Amino acid sequence: MTTRWGMTVPLSGVPLAGHAAIYAALVEAGFTDLWSSEVAGSDAFTPLALAAAWQPDVRLGTAIAPVYTRGPGLLAMSAAALAEAAPGRFSLGIGASSPVLVQDWNAARFVEPFRRTRDMLRFLRAALRGELVDEVYDTFTVRRFRLERPPVVPPPILLAALRPRMLRLAGAEADGTILNWLAAQDVPTVLTELGERRAGFEVAARIFVCPTEDVQHARAVGRRLITTYLTVPAYAEFHRWLGREPVLGPMWRAWSAGDRRGAGELVPDELVDALVVHGSPEACRAGIERYAAAGVDIPVLALLPTPELAAGGAAALATTIAQLGPATGGTS
Repeated sequence: MTTRWGMTVPLSGVPLAGHAAIYAALVEAGFTDLWSSEVAGSDAFTPLALAAAWQPDVRLGTAIAPVYTRGPGLLAMSAAALAEAAPGRFSLGIGASSPVLVQDWNAARFVEPFRRTRDMLRFLRAALRGELVDEVYDTFTVRRFRLERPPVVPPPILLAALRPRMLRLAGAEADGTILNWLAAQDVPTVLTELGERRAGFEVAARIFVCPTEDVQHARAVGRRLITTYLTVPAYAEFHRWLGREPVLGPMWRAWSAGDRRGAGELVPDELVDALVVHGSPEACRAGIERYAAAGVDIPVLALLPTPELAAGGAAALATTIAQLGPATGGTS
């Protein structure tokens, strides 16, 4: 079983300034890692910078920093600064993100995502070693850039990947991969595409966790997320590749026709249960351990809202963290 156990931060409903207590509670519960996301809430680096100061032993990672929304030099500087603040404890996760985030929200062109991600990976590898980069890449050009403060310990670079081409790139050139929106039984299929893994290569996976025994609530939350995310082209193609066209096809067709409510109703319970871990804390820990047993080195929980959390506030959140953590009886 894995010795790493992560949580997606920041947690909703808690201001960043209030996360010192949250981070302390996560560490007390046995969580070893804090991984940020970057969509439309906080940026990927600020919550981790706070954690670097507040928790000097916890491992940190971005999952992910998009490769379009910062220029190459700025992304290298952000990563280098966090690597300097948390030497040997930070992993840089990068990925293509989505057209909505890149084009609609950040006014950048979402073109050639595979080549852009590959080029950024190669640039960052050189830049974070402190090298002078003067290179014409396929998707951008960098002229005579060198970090003024290269990190003493360059961070590992993990690549968010779904389908075979990106997975093979991760296996060949990155230090690890970040998986998302897959069931535990999908993990072996995905990992096969990485090829032979080098020593130290890490597999992280974001796993949606709804810790409630209110099955109706958990499935309703799961359906909303599935119809929101798995209609994004990259995720839709990922699940087609996994063989879920017969299961998700009706939902996709209803969504394309503009029937949002009907699309959600067409997501079967079995799929929600496969993609969203829910139930008692014990059941949730067992569900996370299934991902670890399938080959995930760093399961990273993404905590979803529950009636108990809504009603109980900060006290309920503290209790939930304590119950979900591996120190309660999860992985060793």
